[in-house]
Amino acid sequence: MTRYELFGIGIGPFNLSLAALADSIGDLRCRFAERRARFAWHPGLMIPGAMMQTSFLKDMVTPVLPTSRWSFLNYLVSQGRFFDFMAGRHCSASRAEFSDYMGWVAHGLNSTGFGDPVEAVSHDGRGFTIHARSGQSWRSRAVSVGVGLQPNIPDFAPAGPDCLHASRWLDLRPSLAGRRVAVIGGGQSGAEIVLDLLRRPDAPAAITWISRRSGYWTLQDGAFIDQFFTPDYVTAWRQQSETARAAVLAEQKYASDGITPATANAIYDALYQRRREGRQDVTLQPGREVCAIRRTGTSYRIEARVVGGNQPELCHADVVVLATGYRQVLPDCLEPLAGRLQRQADGGLALDAQYRVIWDGPRQTPLYAMNHGRHSHGIADPQISLAAWRSAVILNDLTGQRLFRTRAETGSPTMIDWPGQAEKCGVGLDKFATHA
Repeated sequence: MTRYELFGIGIGPFNLSLAALADSIGDLRCRFAERRARFAWHPGLMIPGAMMQTSFLKDMVTPVLPTSRWSFLNYLVSQGRFFDFMAGRHCSASRAEFSDYMGWVAHGLNSTGFGDPVEAVSHDGRGFTIHARSGQSWRSRAVSVGVGLQPNIPDFAPAGPDCLHASRWLDLRPSLAGRRVAVIGGGQSGAEIVLDLLRRPDAPAAITWISRRSGYWTLQDGAFIDQFFTPDYVTAWRQQSETARAAVLAEQKYASDGITPATANAIYDALYQRRREGRQDVTLQPGREVCAIRRTGTSYRIEARVVGGNQPELCHADVVVLATGYRQVLPDCLEPLAGRLQRQADGGLALDAQYRVIWDGPRQTPLYAMNHGRHSHGIADPQISLAAWRSAVILNDLTGQRLFRTRAETGSPTMIDWPGQAEKCGVGLDKFATHA
């Protein structure tokens, strides 16, 4: 049975970053397994023209190892597009091009394998055994789970090709010409689907966009907002109380979960043009919470209520798109260990500062989890922005060596003195005192 130091389950952006960074450590034996036959990143939402919300420099490796061959810039060079890309003065890449870049990394690494789903992970007190559907198994000292979140589909939503989660929008491609479409959810995914509907040649007869949010809020952006997506902020975040974290997460919601201004403005321009032409085929309904979706013949009856109210509002649609986000679940492959793992209130795995799952296993055989740290590490955790930095933290922890710099460590104070940061550094309020 082949033995590894690190085995990654799932090859999405986060485990891919870990694999790419680990490739620079010559004596570290790693393997990463993906159930799909080839790399794919949200293929059902790869809507033409959709752009990344983060800089292309925040790729799989550059923030901690800019000399890596697996950088986005090296990808451009290898494809012969570096000068053309830079001439475009792009602040970010298209989602399609960034997905192509990640596929180039995923299929270029020697440590990655595709098409053999991992079905179970067990632990015998000395290490992990990873069992694949093919019957093959491997041993590893450490495991990193990066299988992603599950689509959040309301219990009352009837399953079917015409009532689908946003993640399958392009996969299923329902016929839309002359049909009524309802999009439920006011975040970026819902907005991108609405914009796609407004631009499609097989135009629907009517579009209804329903959101629980009080408005169609755009993404909070800017230099100070970007400070939330830095290692120093994550360090300070971990010093805060649970109460303080909950309050801040609510306050920061639209720093990571709003509609990009470009998408919002494009939708607004299209709606204004329709209004100028006298068309009334698009209805926007913010501040509504959908309570029921019932199939009636070949269409759907959607019941919603104004948030905080009781009076029902009804609309009818032939196609319903659920842009209702994702939820934390325990990955199926971890079921053999389920009783030993500490969980969070939202169902996610509880993590320590080094992204280790908190459990009753021996410390020398760590289990790491990706995209489970929104409460423990802040709003940057589900974003690509800190993927390379998180990989560096994990690899430093796994090897017990300082292989990558994970903090500035220049001796200079940080740009912002976040709550909890001064206390961690041993600096109190007396630093502001005046001495005679």
